[in-house]
Amino acid sequence: MIDETRDREDISQIIARHSSRPGPLMPILHDIQHQFGYVPESAIPMIADALNLSRAEVWGTFTFYHDFREAPAGKRVLKLCRSEACQAVGGDVLAARAERHLGISCGQTTEDGRTTLEAVYCLGLCHSAPAAMLGDKLHALLDEPKLDAILEELEN
Repeated sequence: MIDETRDREDISQIIARHSSRPGPLMPILHDIQHQFGYVPESAIPMIADALNLSRAEVWGTFTFYHDFREAPAGKRVLKLCRSEACQAVGGDVLAARAERHLGISCGQTTEDGRTTLEAVYCLGLCHSAPAAMLGDKLHALLDEPKLDAILEELEN
């Protein structure tokens, strides 16, 4: 939840910094997420009003891109590629294994706030699928032992 006064001021400053540029919506969303770790719901009408867009247009853009969050992520984020290329070579089995191990579904964060598990739809590693990303580190040719090592790393 955002501190209504201070955070609204920060959001307003971000909007003002980009509003005169062409195509300001995406840079605004990215900067808000960078500052807060997510895009507070209260930012949507602020953005819409400033850019003369409907709330539905802003919300539609926000929800279309999987990297934007409605709530803060865990301290570590494990992204599992769920594209067709990764699914074709066992990605579904690996995703189910990760969900069981962490006790959460894709799109959720563990109760202790340590780990968020996210489904993404391309990491650009189709030639070496299945793939995952932990933080900034890519993992290609993922199999059960490699996934187990990643899940073990999350516990440390």
